Amino acid sequence: MRLYTAAALLPAASADVIPNGGVLVDGARIVASGPSGPLRAHRDARHGAEVIDLGDVTLLPGLIDAHVHLGFDGGPGPVARMRAETEAEQLILMLRSARELLRAGVTTARDLGARAFLDVAVRDAIARGTADGPRLVTAARPITPAGGHCWFMGGECDSPDELRRMVRLHHRMGADLIKVMATGGFMTEGPAPWHAQFTAGELRIVVEEAHRLGRRVAAHAHGTEGIARAVAARADTIEHCSFAGPDGIFGSAFDPVLADEIAAAGIFVCPTINVQAPIMRERYGPVLEEVIMGLSEHGVQIIAGTDAGTDDCPHGAYVCGLEALAEAGLRARDVLGAATLRAARALGVDDRTGSVEPGKDADLIAVRGDPLRDISALHRVELVVARGNQFFPPAPAGMHPPRSGHGPAMAEPARRA
Repeated sequence: MRLYTAAALLPAASADVIPNGGVLVDGARIVASGPSGPLRAHRDARHGAEVIDLGDVTLLPGLIDAHVHLGFDGGPGPVARMRAETEAEQLILMLRSARELLRAGVTTARDLGARAFLDVAVRDAIARGTADGPRLVTAARPITPAGGHCWFMGGECDSPDELRRMVRLHHRMGADLIKVMATGGFMTEGPAPWHAQFTAGELRIVVEEAHRLGRRVAAHAHGTEGIARAVAARADTIEHCSFAGPDGIFGSAFDPVLADEIAAAGIFVCPTINVQAPIMRERYGPVLEEVIMGLSEHGVQIIAGTDAGTDDCPHGAYVCGLEALAEAGLRARDVLGAATLRAARALGVDDRTGSVEPGKDADLIAVRGDPLRDISALHRVELVVARGNQFFPPAPAGMHPPRSGHGPAMAEPARRA
């Protein structure tokens, strides 16, 4: 049993800061939290609990990245590398990616696309304690038409029966949710990102079959038509939701009526803004930020996810995405909510994580500074506790500043494709 004490405890994004707070942990679970004085006198703490005084830091819930790809390396050619690697090589890369997320303070991540159900294997290895990493929620092979976006991951389907069969295969293989490519994407030759890949009826088949089996659905959608079809089918989350028009520019086809429909349906949106935000802003202006604030102003529930692993987006750069959400105009509390309890609800794990409460898993981070005043404090992670397992993240080797000049130095990916 451990008692963590700190100068400040933020139990949840919406909660008040508790000065001189603490968290009592027994194994993987939180037993109690609150002011440290009463916790030191707690009956469980009196029975030989190890007291870890973290000093002048803020204790808060572990962070959640709701959109990652462990099988992509975050370099300039992640697709080429994935397609060239064997399954064994992919598995090694995915384990490394998981550790990078953990080091950044991410204690839960949703992997939204992997080959050969390798993400399920990595999830189970982490859950057993064989490997270090965040709790994983896995989607396995994204469902896409023949030759569609990310077809090389093995999820091609071209008929209603194939769609149902693929959903059932994912269920049998132990995937936690279903990912469907409602539009094309920027990383695969073929359908343009603003083109819809499935009809509304086909998307409805995927959602209905997944829901029948107790699985949620994440719909990748850039263009307005694909977004509208995903909303009509009642996907649980929409990934990117960038309202890209035929010019390929995010936000150029923003539809406020559709934003209202997303909000009314209770669908979460993961805009996947990340470390590349400054480069996007320099090239196109603040278009992605305008989409995020437009969605927020219409009442859409935004969750934090970075598309980690894609082109020049390392897994360790997670907090840069939170900074970008703040720069877009979201308040620090909203950003923290998007990165903790709101994301946990979207992923269906809010009974286990997202806030510091008795009975939940001990997913905690300690950071130097106050993230409610400066979200960049989340870069200064001094402790990570994932399901009761304690990590003091070492400084990564091979530090270098990111090309955008945004955020702190990050580790150079070990291999570039």
